[in-house]
Amino acid sequence: MGEGVKVCVTGGSGYIGSYLVKKLLAKGYTVHATLRDLKNDSKVGLLKSLPQSEDKLVLFEADIYNPSHFAPAIQGCDFVFHVATPMTHEPNSQYKDTTEAAVAGSKSIAECCLKAGTVKRLIYTATVVSASPLKENGSGFKDAMDETCWTPLNESFRYVYPPDVPFFKDYAYSKTLSEKHILSYGKDENGGMEVVTLPLGLVGGDTLQSFISGSVAACISLITQDEMASKSLNFLNDLLGKLPLLHIDDACDAHIFCMESPSINGRFLCASSYVSLEEMANHYALNYPEFKVKQKYEDGPKRDIKWTSTKLCDKGFVYKYDAKMILDDCIKSARRMGVL
Repeated sequence: MGEGVKVCVTGGSGYIGSYLVKKLLAKGYTVHATLRDLKNDSKVGLLKSLPQSEDKLVLFEADIYNPSHFAPAIQGCDFVFHVATPMTHEPNSQYKDTTEAAVAGSKSIAECCLKAGTVKRLIYTATVVSASPLKENGSGFKDAMDETCWTPLNESFRYVYPPDVPFFKDYAYSKTLSEKHILSYGKDENGGMEVVTLPLGLVGGDTLQSFISGSVAACISLITQDEMASKSLNFLNDLLGKLPLLHIDDACDAHIFCMESPSINGRFLCASSYVSLEEMANHYALNYPEFKVKQKYEDGPKRDIKWTSTKLCDKGFVYKYDAKMILDDCIKSARRMGVL
């Protein structure tokens, strides 16, 4: 792999996208990275500052709200990483909401991959928000969380997202429906391209960006008490029973592992740890006594859900970071950024 192989990364300047581009360049791949706006000097500058970018990186302008624009970036590529997702709705667009835009974008990108004729595998950056172990009838949680779990987009889901933050509902709908749709393009259905979806846990660690990501902000919200970040963390906890954690380094390595595997297809949950709010709060209280963790965060309900997903590890992937390392690196990153 590496030399002579072209890959495409949509959303190349984002938290995960930029980290993934850096790793791919370091391994010798030629990377086609898409950004919504090539006139955004900070995002373009971030990618062009990466080692090997001068010879191995090509930037393309493309937006999920204009999904046909991705075709030039995908043309001639061997593998495609679909990382981009719409986070805010553009009201004057052809789509009624972010869900419709995300699904249409996923469909268009999958179609571009098929039409290119060179793409061997499409790897979609999904989220565990699509994999809730909530029971369909709203009677609580299943005993285990694994690849068979899909977030029930019905009345049982309505009770776990805060009504004052419609973003959570929109994000869950867009990512769940997009993942299901993109899986329909898998090898079993069309006989050609392999499709992998990676529902990632709450991603922590360092960043290449000049600000901490929303996921890291959520991880440290037990300390900062940032209102929006705290709502994000509590939403995940209420949706998933506990918190699947994943280091940014492991997240990107998992993407590359799924590309470099001789053959892989289907859905693979991706998280190295599955912890309760209480365990997270206790870690901070024990190891960072200079910060105050509010007691109310330590008294959550006891949930006995087990993380039983082993599909990725069964394929040979090895996580390098456990929960302690992930949370400690979130603290380091936040201190470096001046947030703590």
